[in-house]
Amino acid sequence: MIEATQTPLDVSASIDSVYDMIWSGGILMWPLALCSVLALAFMVERFLRLRESELGSTRYGQELLDAVAARGAGGALAKVSGEPRPLGRIVRPALEGGAATAEREKAVEDAGAREVDRLSANLRPLVVIGILAPLLGFLGTVFGMIQCFAEISVREGQADPSDLAAGISQALITTAAGLCIAIPTQAAYFWFKARIERFTRRAEDLYGELVKELAKDAVRAGEPVAALPLALPPGSAS
Repeated sequence: MIEATQTPLDVSASIDSVYDMIWSGGILMWPLALCSVLALAFMVERFLRLRESELGSTRYGQELLDAVAARGAGGALAKVSGEPRPLGRIVRPALEGGAATAEREKAVEDAGAREVDRLSANLRPLVVIGILAPLLGFLGTVFGMIQCFAEISVREGQADPSDLAAGISQALITTAAGLCIAIPTQAAYFWFKARIERFTRRAEDLYGELVKELAKDAVRAGEPVAALPLALPPGSAS
């Protein structure tokens, strides 16, 4: 019964101690805290924005192909206009037609580059935070060591270890905080980058399949197949 009453008190004391320990890192803990908040905000925003349903899933691409097979390029164009997705915006120039093959290829390539740039835009802050956070931590380490040596100088080399504890604590806490922010931030950046690369490959695959369906539709309509766009050049949407 005594242990049951003591456990909550011990946990509370431990939490207060951790809180005090963190903020004993000094003034640099404030910019580190800001970095952590910004990193979390950009991670959440990119997670929501880079969902497959938002980019254009494999099912969405198959629906475009089915629309071309059933109603021609106009049917797929209507779906792209009604349900705008980055995947649909990339292949839209191929569906619109009305231009030479080379011009349509260039339009699709430019659309792919624009979409990838737009999707990658909010990844740059993660790179900046991933670099800046450990640097701020190391700066806190330098400040902490300066404080230690200043204490030794004041006491003419006779400083007690307890007198150096504050400076050493600040040095270690800021370094740990910077690394704790940078590691998940960098991991999130590479994960989101991989999702964009997968989306790029999906767009290239869809374009190749779309060219085949447009060719079939042209044959059914009696149009010259040579006027259709060629396959998307490798890496043009990356």
